[in-house]
Amino acid sequence: MKIEIPTNPSARWEWIKYQIRSQGLSFAELSRRLGVELGTLTSVKRSPYPRMERALASAIGVSPAIIWPERWNADGTPHRQRPNRAESRVMSQKTRFKTHCADSNAPSTDTHRQVVTEA
Repeated sequence: MKIEIPTNPSARWEWIKYQIRSQGLSFAELSRRLGVELGTLTSVKRSPYPRMERALASAIGVSPAIIWPERWNADGTPHRQRPNRAESRVMSQKTRFKTHCADSNAPSTDTHRQVVTEA
């Protein structure tokens, strides 16, 4: 069965909303089932969000690559503009924290307790 999905983003979003409603669901009910805020679910309208895209596609009964071919690879994996962005940001925060803790000039909790009890 060939599904005609609009390529225009606003028309595509209206098509998605229609498909969700035709399944007897609402965005509010679907967001409750997923345990996320309604705004999180609808954020796929503006930017890629693979988990929410999968949830919407699953509710409609198609794969996310059919709805968002520009966001998904042919093998069913999300297409990412910056594939390791989140992971590298988390690692840099951990590295900064470790560096700060290893710094001999950084005050330690024990030093702080000594200063407080001596005062």
